[in-house]
Amino acid sequence: MSTTSSRLLDRAFGRPRGVLGRIGGALMAWGNAATERHMVDVAGPGPADTVLVLGPGPGVGLSAAAERTGHVVAVDPSETMLARCRARCPQAALHPGTAERTGLAVGSVDVVISVNNVQLWPDRAAGFAELFRVLRPGGRLALSVHEKWLPVSRHELAAELEAAGFTDLQTWTWEPPGPASTAAQLRARRP
Repeated sequence: MSTTSSRLLDRAFGRPRGVLGRIGGALMAWGNAATERHMVDVAGPGPADTVLVLGPGPGVGLSAAAERTGHVVAVDPSETMLARCRARCPQAALHPGTAERTGLAVGSVDVVISVNNVQLWPDRAAGFAELFRVLRPGGRLALSVHEKWLPVSRHELAAELEAAGFTDLQTWTWEPPGPASTAAQLRARRP
């Protein structure tokens, strides 16, 4: 991929900004909505849980999580996407950050949901260590990514989660309705 193409994709989807970011956000809301809602179901947050949606994009999953609990947090490196989240889910606590640096306190969340962004993390080991750090003991992680964009197999990703300390790992694939491609999905727990 050319440097120009890579920069354009980053501006639309990686760290959305400007006109391309707004277009990318609209495409994410349309193409990822079913997967976002599905992963909220997979994570199963309860009314008392604090849910972190990592890389929420335009906030579809964040809004779905807020329907189940009053305690939702979003971390995204894009102010464009945080603005979309603010409009869609005004009760959410929004923070600029990344998987590797959420800015959240140790043991501050019960559930982490991540959809279609693990492939963008520059350091997955650091990202998984950070998510382990912010989860309370017994906390759950639910992660989904289009298989075609997954940088490693879902089994290798599960091994990386295990190396970070997660247990009770489950992996599977899911066929979302509509135009989205097959998703690799994982669920894990912090002991």
